[in-house]
Amino acid sequence: MAAMRDMMQRLKLTVNEAKTRVCRLPAESFDFLGYTIGPSWSWRQRRMVLSTRPSAKAVQRLKAKISETTARSRVLLDVEYVVAELNRMPKGWANYFRRGPVSNAYRNVDQHAENRLRQWLGGKHKQSGLRHDLYPNEYLHGELGLLQLTALPRNDPCATA
Repeated sequence: MAAMRDMMQRLKLTVNEAKTRVCRLPAESFDFLGYTIGPSWSWRQRRMVLSTRPSAKAVQRLKAKISETTARSRVLLDVEYVVAELNRMPKGWANYFRRGPVSNAYRNVDQHAENRLRQWLGGKHKQSGLRHDLYPNEYLHGELGLLQLTALPRNDPCATA
């Protein structure tokens, strides 16, 4: 820590000592800029590898925004408008978090968005419950055009030669 303090003083930067900690990679993981950096199981290599994945806090923040967008107080809005709003948030989020193993996070966000949209549609049409029978995934993604993160390409290189 002393070497880090000295380097930061030379760069004229300040470090929040309360938030700063020393991590031993690859045994431990840590969160940085919305990513959790640490060991993850690689099915391709069949072993633990050091990688990045969306942090649980980042997933929860996106799910909270989705819940805000599909709040009960917004049932008077048009379905197309709400679906367009719902598509914008996860698409931008997925563009930032497309590196590393993202399938679990994408699946988690997809399920939350589908259930919240079902709940919102039920409130709009004065129906109770999630109503999977009236609003199946095919209807939400096919007819309404709800974005499905698990169908997006992942791990694309930023630049191609």
